[in-house]
Amino acid sequence: MPLSEFGLIQRFFTRQTITHRSTVLGIGDDCALLDIPDGYQLAVTTDTMAENVHFFAGTDPQALGHKLLAVNLSDLASMGAQPLSVTLALTLPNVDEVWLAAFARGFLDLAAQFDVDLVGGDTTSGALTLTVQAMGLVPRGQALLRSGAQIGDDIYLSGHIGDAGLGLKILQGYACAQPEAALDRFHRPLPRVGTGLAIRPFATACIDLSDGLAGDLGHILRMSQVGACLDWESLPLSDPVLAYIQETGDWRMPLVAGDDYELCFTVNPKNAAFVPRGCRKIGVIDANPGLRILKEAAIQPLTAKGYEHFS
Repeated sequence: MPLSEFGLIQRFFTRQTITHRSTVLGIGDDCALLDIPDGYQLAVTTDTMAENVHFFAGTDPQALGHKLLAVNLSDLASMGAQPLSVTLALTLPNVDEVWLAAFARGFLDLAAQFDVDLVGGDTTSGALTLTVQAMGLVPRGQALLRSGAQIGDDIYLSGHIGDAGLGLKILQGYACAQPEAALDRFHRPLPRVGTGLAIRPFATACIDLSDGLAGDLGHILRMSQVGACLDWESLPLSDPVLAYIQETGDWRMPLVAGDDYELCFTVNPKNAAFVPRGCRKIGVIDANPGLRILKEAAIQPLTAKGYEHFS
């Protein structure tokens, strides 16, 4: 007998034990109930992934479940929020129990890693579309915003860039001698929740890199009404990405490719000692509008737009 909507939820998405003390009531009623502690604000984000827009048909469902949750946790990380709970909405062309079991495993394993409760959602039929709403807690008035960068601030990255972009190139046919790490970064990004919490007391602005460093840093520059210059030699690039650049000459790829989900943040130089290990300074905020890059002793403009669905 085919699974009903409620049978589907019961079988695949209720194995999780409630772990967060703010979760009063999870799956089972018309609404979840959450307690917001005194002195905290609720950070809320929503992302949708559609087949053949955000992911290829035939993508491993376990990796897809992981990534769907990871991109939402990355948004919380960029605000300095501690993840609390999520809701999940699935639009499915059919009920494939093998697919659902793998998807749920990827989703719930990552949820357990970050003590995130799945507290509700919805299922319906249609073209494969996956939506998560994620909620987190941040002390009142302490959320990291895009609008706080100041002239003279240093710009930092939490990790390497370009590896996910290289993974996409590999899926599109590029032959890479060491494809595994790049493909893993593309399919299974790790949200930098710990970094977001660590930098919350002193970072002046922050964003996660979903659409590429140039485009996402551009959001900080516009919101903060400042400019910036990056240093090419300081960019954290892996050996496979450097090999790709050497072979193709496409040095802009790691600057414009999406799906890295690292944090890009700004810090007053006096607070440099507090920046977590593994984060690298890549440039400086200045008063000249726009984004530029110093490469081979020459400064040149660097522009990029993130993906726009209705352009």
